[in-house]
Amino acid sequence: MSNIRISPLEERHIPRVLEIEVSSQSCPWSEESFRNEIKTDHGIFIVAEEGTEIVGFAGVWVVVDEAHIITVAVDESHRRKGVANKLITELLLRAQSVGATCSTLEVRAGNEPAKKLYESLGFKPAGIRKRYYPDNKEDAVIMWMYGLSAWEPVSAS
Repeated sequence: MSNIRISPLEERHIPRVLEIEVSSQSCPWSEESFRNEIKTDHGIFIVAEEGTEIVGFAGVWVVVDEAHIITVAVDESHRRKGVANKLITELLLRAQSVGATCSTLEVRAGNEPAKKLYESLGFKPAGIRKRYYPDNKEDAVIMWMYGLSAWEPVSAS
């Protein structure tokens, strides 16, 4: 994991980010959506790079003091290697640095590995959004982390 570098999302990253997005999500974002996120004032979008290859990305919207994690995706060949943990940790640190005091996200109810990862970082289940995902009407688990202003990463990645 020490060879994974995190940097801000740039225009040049978008083609690879779209490849990961399409292979990871059943309702993928469009190229225009990612281009818009680069320009927004309230978003923080980052990529994980191994050498010169983009292997994952993540994004958060910071609204007032809330950091809403809106997307996390890792290339299939790099999953279960700590890339998502590193991306989410970096998002939380960057959101913290701009004044976020709490964080929230939605995760598919059936995505046990993701739920366990979020819980390991300090998120707690707080509710259900029934039939949230448009592709298969799966429920989403709403998760919250309070006390982000005092949060520290569990371990150095």
